Amino acid sequence: MEEKIEKKLLEMDATYNQIMEKLSDVATTSDAALCQTLGKRVGELKPYIKPFTLYKKLKAEIAEWEGLIKEEPENRGILEELSALSKKKEGLENEIQGLFTKKEELESLIIEIRAGTGGEESGLFTADLFRMYAKYCLENGFKQEIINANPTGIGGFKEIVFGIKGIGVYQRLKFELGVHRVQRVPITEASGRVHTSAVTVAVLCEPTKVEEIEIRAEDIRVDTFRSSGAGGQHVNKTESAIRITHIPTGLVVSCQNERSQGQNKETAMRVLKARLYERKKREEEEKRAAERKEQIKTGDRSEKIRTYNFKENRVTDHRIGLTLYRLDAIMDGDLNLLINKLREELS
Repeated sequence: MEEKIEKKLLEMDATYNQIMEKLSDVATTSDAALCQTLGKRVGELKPYIKPFTLYKKLKAEIAEWEGLIKEEPENRGILEELSALSKKKEGLENEIQGLFTKKEELESLIIEIRAGTGGEESGLFTADLFRMYAKYCLENGFKQEIINANPTGIGGFKEIVFGIKGIGVYQRLKFELGVHRVQRVPITEASGRVHTSAVTVAVLCEPTKVEEIEIRAEDIRVDTFRSSGAGGQHVNKTESAIRITHIPTGLVVSCQNERSQGQNKETAMRVLKARLYERKKREEEEKRAAERKEQIKTGDRSEKIRTYNFKENRVTDHRIGLTLYRLDAIMDGDLNLLINKLREELS
């Protein structure tokens, strides 16, 4: 939970308790006008106090279980209990965040996953990571849309780009950017040897206001081409796919998932604006890098952030030294425990 929101809730909690004390005082109950005023304020505070009370209780329980896991780091029962509690806590955080956030202020981000070293196996793990994030979004009520996909012939992706919208989604997933390393026996490996491959994940925060990023018409070049992949006659006969080149920066964005050229252009412009916005943010962060040595810094994609070891059912996040022996659950979208730890350590 954001520090400013928790601080505000603590203030509201103190106010609520003070009012309840006054309402139990005979001097207050004899004053009808005062009772009405205080009762109205209680009604305003209750929607916040109830989930916050549960949140504090869950937070204390999680702290107790975390003390146990330090003594037994591989105890599956403790890990499962921690995961369940973290999931409940995450749900309460979403509920509380929603009380402070207007519906039209939902966060929007774009995730780009690209195969790196490792050939076909890297492409397959790109698909696995996409499914992991998709399941996480489904579990947490975030809306997701595929923007562009470049599939391989055996069920993987050379690249997949997708958008996510939801309250607090960027704050939860911003630490995913970087190189994700996988260690497992590929389905293409006949001798059963474990291979190490890598996949790059980029997390781009979309600007909430279009005017934040201005793109002049003379600064872009728009090319059309025929879509590839599934799509029947539409794919073969129409040049609906769009490629936009931003001339000043050299950034190139392609989109072919929509049915019309206009839709593809609109979506490609969204991605371009997000990339330019992220570029601007990164330049600002680089100026403060010296003061943020223990954090993500600039999100350098050459930096390995996490290793997924399938043989040992292990996930290790190298930035905070966290190892969890529950890879199967994590790949099934249960990222709450991992994400909460990253937010606690790196926010």
